[in-house]
Amino acid sequence: MPTVQHFDAVYDEPTSRWVSRAEVAEVGFTAFTSRKKPEQVPGRLVVRRIPDLNPGGKDGEQPTLFDTWRFHAFFTTTDPAVADTVAADKTHRGHAIIEQVHADLKGSALAHLPSASFAANAAWLVLAVIAFNLTRAAATMTGPTLARATTATIRRKLIAVPARIASSARPVTLLLPTAWPRKTAWTQLFTRVCGPPPTPTT
Repeated sequence: MPTVQHFDAVYDEPTSRWVSRAEVAEVGFTAFTSRKKPEQVPGRLVVRRIPDLNPGGKDGEQPTLFDTWRFHAFFTTTDPAVADTVAADKTHRGHAIIEQVHADLKGSALAHLPSASFAANAAWLVLAVIAFNLTRAAATMTGPTLARATTATIRRKLIAVPARIASSARPVTLLLPTAWPRKTAWTQLFTRVCGPPPTPTT
C-alpha cells in the first residue's frame, strides 16, 4: 500500500494534531450498477486511510489495543496511466481544500448573496474575500493551532475579544481577562502586527 507524505500537513481538529501521513489503495469499481448498462460508469475506487492513534487514552480511559484508522474513499474515472493512486489522491485533496474554502465563505459573508444588483454582488464578493484573507492571515500569525481553523472559529476565539477599554488622559489600554485561554495567541498577533510593547521607563 503506497504511503503518502503530506508535506502540506493539515491540522485535524477532532484529534488536535497535524496529519502528515496517509496510505492509499485502489480497486476497480463500477458506479451505478443498478442502472442500465449504458448508464453504468466504470472507474477506480481510491481509499485513503489516516492513522488515528490514541497512545495514552484520555481522562483515564484505557489505551486502544491496536492502532485505529480513519478512512476516506472517492471515485474517479481518470486513467491510471495519467494519474496513479498517489497522484489521484493528491489531486482529490487539492479539490477538497478549495471546497473547504467555498464552504467557509458560504457559511459567512457569502450567506447574504445573491442580491438583485449585480454591482452589489460583485462588491460584496470582493469584500468577503478580503475579510477572509485578512482573518486567515491573522490566525496564521498566532501559531499552528488556529492556522487551519475556519473563519467562524477565528472570529469566535480571536476577534471577539472579551476585553475592556480603559483610558487615562490620552493613552488607551486594553484590559484582557487573566484566565482567557486565547490571551497568548492574541498577544502574539498584536506583537507581530504592532511591534513589541515599549519598555516601561523607571
